[in-house]
Amino acid sequence: MLSPMENQLKLKNIPWGYAVCFNETCQLREKCMHYQAYLLTSDNQSSGHAILPSAWQNGPCQRYNEAKLIKKAWGFTNIYNNVPYYQKAEARRKVKNYFSSGNGPYYRYHHGDNKLTPSQQEDIMKILSAYGSTDGLTFDHYENDYDFQ
Repeated sequence: MLSPMENQLKLKNIPWGYAVCFNETCQLREKCMHYQAYLLTSDNQSSGHAILPSAWQNGPCQRYNEAKLIKKAWGFTNIYNNVPYYQKAEARRKVKNYFSSGNGPYYRYHHGDNKLTPSQQEDIMKILSAYGSTDGLTFDHYENDYDFQ
């Protein structure tokens, strides 16, 4: 289980549709996000996404997800600071395209409705590196949150 110093996992932290695991004999259950999510499900919940027994029958569980905190980010106000003025629109378009072809996902990450994982943060910095140095560039906000990947 997570140490008391770390944020306590709560039902509201678990993304909708996250698969739970009810394998009470699993040796990894105390460190697995899927089992910890199961412990938080309400008693009156009768259906949902679940990890099936076939995931652990032929050796180690294929769906094991270690319960850990990661540094998530959101907000793009300052990430274009090193991009030359004449290339800012192009750089912004490439970052938007990283999420999808529409503006919606970009703005959900900008306003904090969605949070960027460390790998997404790295991918965005790689995009921006084509326009200049990324030294000193930061997202607007950071927080420690659970890794549900």
